[in-house]
Amino acid sequence: MLSNITTSTSIESQFDSALDLIRHLRPQQVEKNLSNINDLVLDLTEEFLLDIVNQPLKVLRDRIVGKDYLLCDYNRNGDSYRSPWTNTYTPPSNGNLPSDSLRQLEIEANQMFEQYDKMPFDSGVSSVYFWNLENGFAGVILIKKIYHGSSTSEGCRDSIHVVVVEEKQNDHSAHYKLTSTVMLWLNTDKTMSGMMNLTGKLIQQLESDHQIADFSQHIINIGTIVEQMENKIHQTLNSSYSGKTKDILNSLYNSGNIDESSNVTNKSNYPG
Repeated sequence: MLSNITTSTSIESQFDSALDLIRHLRPQQVEKNLSNINDLVLDLTEEFLLDIVNQPLKVLRDRIVGKDYLLCDYNRNGDSYRSPWTNTYTPPSNGNLPSDSLRQLEIEANQMFEQYDKMPFDSGVSSVYFWNLENGFAGVILIKKIYHGSSTSEGCRDSIHVVVVEEKQNDHSAHYKLTSTVMLWLNTDKTMSGMMNLTGKLIQQLESDHQIADFSQHIINIGTIVEQMENKIHQTLNSSYSGKTKDILNSLYNSGNIDESSNVTNKSNYPG
């Protein structure tokens, strides 16, 4: 009995350590890192860790309509993924589908966020998936923006917004609970500044109540709270990650200037 408890505690400790390690490694290499951890600790199941750890969004092409869509656990059934454009699984599968009314809402949401993710850089891929719940519905809004500045710089931002909608029949309102995860990475390799890698991950939650005149009102309400969250996360990332990196670079630059001034002063003290 004591042996089983000790073994269970050891596995839990290894699992927590693995998650902590993953959080400090580059998000764009999460699958490779999980595989390496699994090779070191065979008791940890790679598939189970993959279900727990957020990973960069992958893109698949819907060949029927010729449009890209994003993959996640919420549109997956085994090895198949549902397209938000055609509502079909690839490879073919008997996975869950939203009800007719919710599917219509999903179509409208995909059209709206397709326009949203093109701003402000006119590039990006988005996908929206809804599924039915007993007292409402839930959904996920996925947004991927890839940055290719030049041959020496590239970056990516993945946004995963999971929303649970609880409808209140008595007062024609709904309660929205939004959980948002954003993963960001940026690589530069220039002659003057050298190689730099910036990565970050942020999770935020938001809850609010909104009136619903009809079922389509959910689109406006969800779009509003997702936009609020995107703006909030953008400001946080800009101050917490970009701001701190800029402060560090400025301090290094100022330190270099002080060293150069010191060398000039020392040389001026020598005769001749």
